[in-house]
Amino acid sequence: MGTLAVVGNPKPRSRTRAAAEHVVERLTGAPPDRVIDVVDLGAGLLGWGDPAVAEAVEALKAAEVAVVASPTYKATYTGLLKLFLDQVGTGDLAGVVAVPLMLGGGPTHALAPDLLLKPLLVELGATTPTRGLYLIDRTWDDPAPLDAWLAAAGPQVAAARTARRP
Repeated sequence: MGTLAVVGNPKPRSRTRAAAEHVVERLTGAPPDRVIDVVDLGAGLLGWGDPAVAEAVEALKAAEVAVVASPTYKATYTGLLKLFLDQVGTGDLAGVVAVPLMLGGGPTHALAPDLLLKPLLVELGATTPTRGLYLIDRTWDDPAPLDAWLAAAGPQVAAARTARRP
């Protein structure tokens, strides 16, 4: 699979999802091949062996690029996203270029993607070649912060994608 957006917002079709899809498109030049809105997996996340959850995990493991997004809850990513990522084994994301994305109400938690979400993605084996992206939720679609981030992140993600190809 090519590109993927994983969205850990408890609200379906949220701003977090819109932002994740937009970031994938700006990074790769095309919309994501698939979006996993984790809330749609429901109670299957609470145990092991749910077929829909297992299929979503397999899609993440097969992705070339994955933007993993969450709103900021209590200064970190959501428990919903954690439930999903708990289904992924340590090292299982080897070969996946991952970008941590978080939205928040203000700049107070701007380091959360790098301090909290990025280490989790690395533990799962993903390559995270750039700093995480934090956007203010009310203005997530303001092009200025994303353009500034893309100036550095775009080439880094492109290089990581090239390096992972056989």
